[in-house]
Amino acid sequence: MRGPPPVRVLITALAGGVGAARLLEGLVRAVPPADVTAVVNTGDDVVLHGLHVSPDLDTVTYTLAGVVPPERGWGIKDESWAAMEALQRYGRVAPAGSEAGATWFRLGDRDLATHLYRTRRLAEGARLSTVAAEVAAAWGLELRLLPMTDGRVETRMTVAGEGEIGFQDYFVARRHAVAVTGVRFAGADRARPAPGVLEAISAADVVVICPSNPIVSIGPILAVPGIAQAVADRREDTVAVSPIVAGQALKGPAARLMAELGHEASVVGVARLYAPFAATVVVDEADAGLRAAVEAVGLRCVVARAVMRGVEGATVLAGAVLAAARP
Repeated sequence: MRGPPPVRVLITALAGGVGAARLLEGLVRAVPPADVTAVVNTGDDVVLHGLHVSPDLDTVTYTLAGVVPPERGWGIKDESWAAMEALQRYGRVAPAGSEAGATWFRLGDRDLATHLYRTRRLAEGARLSTVAAEVAAAWGLELRLLPMTDGRVETRMTVAGEGEIGFQDYFVARRHAVAVTGVRFAGADRARPAPGVLEAISAADVVVICPSNPIVSIGPILAVPGIAQAVADRREDTVAVSPIVAGQALKGPAARLMAELGHEASVVGVARLYAPFAATVVVDEADAGLRAAVEAVGLRCVVARAVMRGVEGATVLAGAVLAAARP
């Protein structure tokens, strides 16, 4: 005799970068992939050599397709770099100030195909959300992948002593080794959520704020008019996962950036940032001693194994997130 059918759980995740991609690996194993929607940061998007590059969309796509090198967390396994190596020849003769021969942002040969396809489809008049769905389908993904907006939002960093630079200049060219005094999401005030974003947040049983940089990965998503309010309206069903463990970011500059901008670089600082949007935060076992301080901010604190080691670790964390959403 068969038991009752499993309860269906619709998940909408706010996602940006490697940490989000790894958690999504677990979420699409915890529930049917078609029941997961990822709303992905596009503030990192950049045009290089005339090509529209969407780093966070591509990291999520490649990770869920199983082609990301685990030691790197981005790009494609067994990549070749012939185009970049050939381009270096021209970089030696390009005039000062020209980006024609720039290779500081490495684009692998297989990865180039994605950017060529995206750029051409956008030139044909397709929306970024349409193209993201096409790219996901080409890689055999069943979840719904949505950019936060079809419009242009650009994350800009104010660097001490220099002024404002683009995010990829800060993150890749300067290896996020310069002090930041401000962050701005240029164009966010004119942007609109991509089709389906607000509906996915409203319809979700669980909204997940992935373990992404709160400032430059989740911040741009919430800066698009309508999204922050939509998440705040679902606060009781929203679970945030801290990207900070024992005062450090597992990957990237999240902890240092938080401190530079006046936030406490700890799970307590993360809780303060997310208090308007999430009722629950999941923190790693290393931060169990800060449970009371987190709960004093106004969130329920759930301690779990939040450091993801491989797909198994991501699946364990996904289970903890879903359990936290249904106490």
